[in-house]
Amino acid sequence: MEIVCRAGVQVTGEGAREVHDDIIVEDRVRLFLNDEPLTTLVASADRLDDLGVGFVISEGLVDAVDAVEVEGNDVRITAPARRDVELATESSGGSCALCEPKRVGSSITVTAETIRAVTASIESEVWRKTGAVHCSVLFCDGEFVTRACDVGRHNTVDKVVGYAALRGLDRSTCILGCTGRQPAGMVAKAANAGIPIVVSRAASTDRGILTAERAGLTLVCFSRGERFTIYTHPERVSDIFEELEKARA
Repeated sequence: MEIVCRAGVQVTGEGAREVHDDIIVEDRVRLFLNDEPLTTLVASADRLDDLGVGFVISEGLVDAVDAVEVEGNDVRITAPARRDVELATESSGGSCALCEPKRVGSSITVTAETIRAVTASIESEVWRKTGAVHCSVLFCDGEFVTRACDVGRHNTVDKVVGYAALRGLDRSTCILGCTGRQPAGMVAKAANAGIPIVVSRAASTDRGILTAERAGLTLVCFSRGERFTIYTHPERVSDIFEELEKARA
């Protein structure tokens, strides 16, 4: 991930001074599916193989990938493609597939301690330097697997999904941790990838929660320190669910 130094004038209540800040580089990445132009993403130009593979899987365009090649900022993916979906651009700049997300099938359960461990791992050194990137992490079978940063929150999810797909990891045993808010398009990415639990430090939207409910996905938001809110399928957070059941009895 490329960072450059840029000059500026910092103004505070005590006056103004010249500063030099670390600034993240924003690029354009072109994706091709089976040699056909697919979309252009605003992204940080690292881990482009993970980004491309994760994008086509998490958007529900393909179930698996045969090959991926990176040429500069062009990513070429070969895969058996579904024909019943098309892409639209969201207001936040991400692309989303116009299809009903897949339903998640997983018997995984976790504890509140696991949720807090995922949350604690989300912050990155690049964020501390620039304050200009989002971050996603992936835990599989209770173990940290990978962390991805990018100027786009959608891209961070694609990168960790692509990482898992290219290495043959069982995504039904995984937890996705994110810095970004969780509208329907973000939740659908995790569902299409077969990830059963999403933990975000930010908020969701009404459609994000509805999408998680319909997809059978456990959506946890406002996860900060000891606090978090479970919006859907709380039964996967076993100790909290047992506590709720006892309180209801």
